[in-house]
Amino acid sequence: MPERLIGVIGGSGLYEMPGFEKSRELEVKTRFGNPSDKIMLGTLEGVKMAFLPRHGRGHFILPSEVNYRANIWALKKLGAEFIIASAACGSLREDIHPGDIVIVDQFIDRTKRRIDTFMGNGIVGHLVFAEPICKSLARIVYESSVELGLKTHKTGTYVCIEGPSFSTRAESRLYQNWGADVVGMTNLTEAKLAREAEICYATIALCTDYDCWREACESVTIEEVLRVMNQNIQNCQKIIKLASRKIPEKRNCACPEAMKNAVITAREKIPAQLKKELKIIIGKYLT
Repeated sequence: MPERLIGVIGGSGLYEMPGFEKSRELEVKTRFGNPSDKIMLGTLEGVKMAFLPRHGRGHFILPSEVNYRANIWALKKLGAEFIIASAACGSLREDIHPGDIVIVDQFIDRTKRRIDTFMGNGIVGHLVFAEPICKSLARIVYESSVELGLKTHKTGTYVCIEGPSFSTRAESRLYQNWGADVVGMTNLTEAKLAREAEICYATIALCTDYDCWREACESVTIEEVLRVMNQNIQNCQKIIKLASRKIPEKRNCACPEAMKNAVITAREKIPAQLKKELKIIIGKYLT
């Protein structure tokens, strides 16, 4: 059985993994352009890993500018069957404190300018997305975080906003009324594309602030976000390190066949070139 490859997408502040033994840096070309940065391919305590910083090393890519399709495509091309992604976020609940960790299990989309599908241009596919996170992978991540003694919330709903500005106070309160738990700017888009690519995906949401809904507190400042974020990163690295060793060789979830019945376009209507281009994603369903 081939050795599993764990993809890691580092969010704000997570640009490297201590102990990561890099064998090479890869420039992976995709039909959607270049990923956020070179992908570091190597091992972490014997586990094969592909590491990609979402915003590029040095953090120069806005949330709306991230080439999400290229990022997921590149990891799929390298053979990743699992992706653990980190994300800085704001808390919408009193009991989710700055420094807490939330293992997200649901999303609300408030983005405006994102392309979040590999479909289109001659092929129609409707992804079932009621459960947007791989529960098996999320469980491993959660249990690893708890094992490390970290304050961790097992589930949480993540509102994905466009950014780069933070929410208004009215928006922040609206998200609370919707029952959301945290607010961020990136992970929903990744989760959709990872599911289309039939990759198991889980999010480690690292709370940095209380957004701006708390009247008793000043609105979120970038200085405070960065201070707490730096504390969170070390915890996130520890979680990924431990969780990656627990991920099984064989997947026992529905992710590997997520697109089995999704494509509804008649196969003879799909252009041959498009079939070729999408082979890495859904080629097994286009014959």
